[in-house]
Amino acid sequence: MLFGKIGKKGQGGEALKWDPAREEPVVKKSICTGEATVGFVDRATGRYRDVRKVTTPAEIALFAEETGVEPGKIRTIY
Repeated sequence: MLFGKIGKKGQGGEALKWDPAREEPVVKKSICTGEATVGFVDRATGRYRDVRKVTTPAEIALFAEETGVEPGKIRTIY
């Protein structure tokens, strides 16, 4: 399975490693399919770093908890 390990990063409530000064946590949604992933956008370059696919608001809330950011503060990009 090519992407099996990617989906397990950060799950279980532990804190994800990221630099708040350089990166911003985001939800990225596909315009065509509606598929959503969570990850980080580099503030300087705009490059997106994927963490995992999400399918429910509860999974987005878990990502917010792992990053230490309020769920309402995580913006959605397309």
